[in-house]
Amino acid sequence: MSNARFVPASRLYDVHSGTTIEHPAVQASDDDVRRALEEREIRTDGGHSSSGPKNIDWPEHLERTPAEDRTDYPGNITVLYRDAFDSVIDELERWGATDVRLESEGPHYVDEPHIPHKTNDPDDPGVVTYFRREGEHADDAYAIACDSWSTQLENARSIALYARRMRLAERCGVATFESTFATARLPAAESEPVAATVPPHEILGVDPDATDGEILEAFRERVQETHPDHGGDRDEHKRVLEAREVLLDE
Repeated sequence: MSNARFVPASRLYDVHSGTTIEHPAVQASDDDVRRALEEREIRTDGGHSSSGPKNIDWPEHLERTPAEDRTDYPGNITVLYRDAFDSVIDELERWGATDVRLESEGPHYVDEPHIPHKTNDPDDPGVVTYFRREGEHADDAYAIACDSWSTQLENARSIALYARRMRLAERCGVATFESTFATARLPAAESEPVAATVPPHEILGVDPDATDGEILEAFRERVQETHPDHGGDRDEHKRVLEAREVLLDE
């Protein structure tokens, strides 16, 4: 199960980007990004929750996962290192994000700023992405962060999978575009975080990268549990049916 959330997000909040291949957001310097964050009044912890030569500017309203609680990702992540970080940018942009910037501890490649050096062995494996949204005011900012898993690759891939599930959920009507994006919106100076929309894989109780067989098995169990004829909740039953459509429509 993915622990990624939107800011109000990880354990996945909304966050980084860039590549020399049609990813203009990656061209921004650290000073440019910090200046943009200040202009948007995004409140971060200033890197105080991280340790190392390059600290992560973690969204202030997001809790950090204690180092002793981090584990290996429970699913099967069969993806190359570079592809894991490229997929974060790709999935967020497909979801309507712009000016995406990915941040993690340690140095990143100069020509591909969204990809940390493969030789990194950071104390803090967390990954954060900050972005804006197409058609919205420049002051509206979003973030998705994840630090639940043991490596930067796992946390980055978890963010990408989360964004993909949310996009598919919107397409199938499980959640509206506005309500889903609201879970990633960064709160204003004194506002409270917004509750996150439940991703379809969590509705069925499967991993974000579950196989079709695993999804169908979980669906059969959940659809019986929630069926109104068996004493289940009608709205929850509907969500289970919609979640199945979303997860099997990739």
